[in-house]
Formats: sequence, C-alpha cells, structure tokens
Amino acid sequence: MATAIRLRRLGAAAAVATAASGAFLIQPSYSDSDRGSGPASIAAVRQRISDRNAVVPSRAAQESALIAATAENPLDILVVGGGATGSGVAFDAVTRGLRVGLVEREDFSSGTSSRSTKLIHGGVRYLEKAVFNLDYGQLKLVFHALEERKQVIENAPHLCHALPCMTPCFDWFEVVYYWMGLKMYDLVAGLRLLHVSRYYSAQESVELFPTLARKGNNKSLKGTVVYYDGQMNDARLNVGLACSAAVAGAAVLNHAEVVSFLKDEASNRTIGARIRDNLSGKEFDTYAKVVVNAAGPFCDSVRKLADKDVKPMICPSSGVHIVLPDYYSPEGMGLIVPKTKDGRVVFMLPWLGRTIAGTTDSNTPITLLPEPHEDEIQFILDAICDYLNVKVRRTDVLSAWSGIRPLATDPSAKNTESISRDHVVCEDYPGLVTITGGKWTTYRGMAEDAVNAAIKSGRLTPQNGCLTSKLQIVGGDGWDPASFTVIAQQYTRMKKSHGKVVPGVMDTAAAKHLSHAYGTWAERVAAIAQNENLGKRLAHGYPILEAEVAYCARNEYCESAIDFIARRSRLAFLDTDAASRALPRVIEILASEHSWDDSDRSTSYKRPKNFWKPSNLQEMLSSMMGNMFSLRIHFSRIH
Repeated sequence: MATAIRLRRLGAAAAVATAASGAFLIQPSYSDSDRGSGPASIAAVRQRISDRNAVVPSRAAQESALIAATAENPLDILVVGGGATGSGVAFDAVTRGLRVGLVEREDFSSGTSSRSTKLIHGGVRYLEKAVFNLDYGQLKLVFHALEERKQVIENAPHLCHALPCMTPCFDWFEVVYYWMGLKMYDLVAGLRLLHVSRYYSAQESVELFPTLARKGNNKSLKGTVVYYDGQMNDARLNVGLACSAAVAGAAVLNHAEVVSFLKDEASNRTIGARIRDNLSGKEFDTYAKVVVNAAGPFCDSVRKLADKDVKPMICPSSGVHIVLPDYYSPEGMGLIVPKTKDGRVVFMLPWLGRTIAGTTDSNTPITLLPEPHEDEIQFILDAICDYLNVKVRRTDVLSAWSGIRPLATDPSAKNTESISRDHVVCEDYPGLVTITGGKWTTYRGMAEDAVNAAIKSGRLTPQNGCLTSKLQIVGGDGWDPASFTVIAQQYTRMKKSHGKVVPGVMDTAAAKHLSHAYGTWAERVAAIAQNENLGKRLAHGYPILEAEVAYCARNEYCESAIDFIARRSRLAFLDTDAASRALPRVIEILASEHSWDDSDRSTSYKRPKNFWKPSNLQEMLSSMMGNMFSLRIHFSRIH
C-alpha cells in the first residue's frame, strides 16, 4: 500500500513538474528588455574579457583604486567577501557599468567555496522532498538550480563538465522508484537538460563501474539508473570569477579585511569601510554608495560591525569530504549512495585523477579553518563500503576537509539537513545589503539578486542590465576540449636539472591539465614553462608545473604558498604529502616573483604549519613506521 502511494505521488508530481517546467521555459524569468542589455554593450564587455592578451591589474594598482574611492568620488558598490557569491556580485556589477570594489579577508575561495562536493547540481534530494512533502519552495529551488546548472557549465567550459552519476538498485522497486524520480529530474530540467537518464542492467553497470558491488545487504544488484549533473573545479572557478571582474574593471583585493564601517552621521547610513591590508598592515578608507555583505558563514560577523546587537541569520552546517585513490571509481562515472543509515545522500565522484567522497551534514561552530572529525570521516567510509567490491580502508584516505554551509534560517533548527538551501537578500541596515544562503550552483542568480538590491538601495544608475548569463569567464571564450593539442604540439617543458637546462616533452597529461585549469590562457603558462625554464613538475605523479606558480603570482593574485597549493592548484586537497613535498619550491618561486626577504620566506614556511596540524594518532604511527609521515589538515591526510 505504502509503495503504491509513493509511486502514485511520483507520477502525479511528474505531471505537475512537466507543466511547471513548460511554463518556466515559455515564460523565462528575465528578458533582454528587462535587463536593458543591448548588443553593443555586451559585445564590448565580452571582447574585454575574452582578449587573450588582456592584462590583470596588479595587486598594488587594485589597492590604489580602492584608496582613490573617496567620499567625493565613491565606488558604486563595495563587496565584502571573495567567495563564489562575492566574486559573482563583483563580476555582475562591473559588467553593468558600475564602479566596483571587492575585499576578501583571506584569499579568493579560501572558505566554503573551495570545499564543496565539486558538483553543479539541481538537487535530486531536494526534488524528492518537494514531492513527498508537497513543498513548492523546494521545487522552486530545484527549478532555479537546474536553470543555472547548465549556465555555469557554459560560462566556464574549461573548468566544468557534465558527469554521469550511477544509482545502484538492489530490488526492483528501487529500479522503478529511482527511474521515475530521475526521469522527473530530467523533465524539470526541460531544455536545460544535460543528458537523458537511463537504466543499465547489473552486467552493464559492473562493466561501467568495475568496483561496484554485485551484492548489498544480502540482495543482488538488479541494475542502476544513471543521470547527469555537472562537475567543477570550484576554487579555480572562483579565482576565475575574481580575475574576470578585475579585467572588466573592478578593484579586487585579497588578504584585505574590513575592520569597521564608515557611516554618514546625519542619516546613519553605511557609506564605506575601513580596510586593513593583511599583508602590509596598512589601513585605509574606501567609500561606496552601497556595501554588499557576501561573507558566507561570516556574514553575521560583518553585520555586527554595523550593529552589534543584530539578530544572527546563519545556521552553520558542516560538510566533510574525503579523497581516495583513483581506483575507487572509474574516470567519467560517479556513484550516488541514495540512502545512508540516517537518510542522507553520499556521492563518490572522480575528480582530478582521484576519487572524492562526501558529504556529511551536521551543526558546527563557525571557524576560519574547520576540521574534519574522525566520526564524520568514518561515516563516509561506512556509507560507501556496502556498495563497493573494494576493501574500503582507512589508510586509503589521502586528504579530508570540512566546509561550512551558510544556511540562512532559524538557528534553533535542530536538523540542518532538512533545511532548504535557498538564498536570502536583505538590507537590515541602511546601505548594507546582505546576500547569504544558497549554493555554488546558483551563485550567478544570487549575485544578480544582490546587485539588483544594491541598485535599489543606492539608487544607482547602471549602463545596462545583467549580462552574466551570456558572459564566459576569462579563459572560457573559444575553448574546446581539443585545445590541449595546441599546447602539446607547440610548447616544450624546459627544466633545470643538476644545474643544466634540459628540454622535456609537453606530455598529454600536462597539456590537458593546463588547458582545463587556465582555458585559452593556458598558452601563457606554457610559454613561461618554455621560456623561463620552469617546466618541471612540482610533485611526482601530478601534472602541476613550476611555471604555474609564476603565472599565478603575476596574473591571479597568488600571494602565499597556501594560495597556490590549496586554491590555484588543488594539491592540498588531492594529496597533502605531495603538497608538503612541493612547498619549498613553491616558496622559492613566489619569493622570486614577489621579492621576498628572509623574513618573508620564514613566514611563508610557518603559515602552512597552521594549515596542516599533525594529530596524535599520526605522531604515534610515525614513530612506529620510521620515515613514513603524514599530515592532517583542515584539508588533511589522516591515517
């Protein structure tokens, strides 16, 4: 009886979703006339961003631009926070012709935006909740996320791609249930569908995913249902957004912190901020007509600078992920564990040559460097072990990290997993617009809403409407999957070895890596590798080149070793042993690029120690196993 009711609900909801999807597609949420965008304005902006010879302004020039924003000549918008949403706000606002500044306390994508599941998705579980709880709010969230999903992939094709995800079924009811549910997911996507979902037999499934278990909970595998979502390199996408905003004319500054707000004495309106450059210690004032608070989990801290008695609006939720060797999952196919012991969903996905698994969902305090806890790591391992024919070992965990989701909701809610991930835009203090909540997939739409609110608050006069649905970020325009062949054929990796410079082949792995990481700007990196003898790999087994450190220092505001190994490259997330081996050379190159003195070099060696913290268990294992050493970080390798 219960089974029949569930299937009837799915059928009825599918009909509703089909109708809603049709209406959604026939009547889009915006039009060109609404946004005021004309062919000339978008063509000019696109040309500026797609120019392969474009120069990213220096950090010093960006700081000077912020200092030049005086009370008599203020910015239109000052953005606080350089994560996905904040960088998206800056990119949106500057391409509307507004004067924009952005400051980030740490580095672009140093917080939640670099610690995601790496999925660009509509939310399969949100759709399931919408159906069985008859929750139209959840359904709207899925519609919006699916609309934005394909847009993100199209705007950064070198960093994002479609990924098939396999859902194992161990009885025939599950086959029918997941097939119907994922077909409804396809229907809701409408014209933004990536690929059609389909059923595979047990034999076909094992051929596609060799490590998939044929038996689970004493039941034989009946087959799988495969559907498609998107996957991204989150931190590099975030850095790309910040650099795109800079090329378009925004003054973006990382490692710069808002210490207080400037207020108009007559109206008590926020009119700017006192900013401290955390690299130099220098403080200065930047004036703006509107300040946008996009500080993610720390948005309440920013709001308290305006009003110390403000009511909190963030309920933080911790999401832990682990990285496993590549043999856990085949290249190009993910696995979804649809129902864990406590009803959560766990993904196991191929990512940058390794396997990422996660995530958890639990209450957490807000900290700069959240740590993954042992019970959360074990929860993920336990969740995937029943679905694999590989022995899941604790010692296989190469890296683990925790990210804080800024859920905008009542903080007294006990179960954050049941809360909608929709975003909130508000102006609870004159001149200070806050944008929070939401998720990576919908960052562009969130940014658009925040800029619209800022325009209304400051009575700003943009030259045109929102253009970001039609703009690719730097490196995206003209890129295609075969772009790596140009790098492989036309460039050589010149390497210093034992005091001599020797030529090396620009192998396919290195060429593909550069092409996917930097898009059409990858040739700039390849040229540095060839012409400046920086073609050597930073760590054995990884295609990351020394030239990338120099390139990122010059063009991507890479100011520290952590900026590079964690966010410009993803080495700290993939393998912390490899990251620790690469660290001395990374510091050496950055020291040359930034003209560091001995004190700067010493500080650069100390900072990673705050990033990587050895655990007692690891110390015990290290003493038992001699030279074998591992680290646990806030992205840690834990044995």
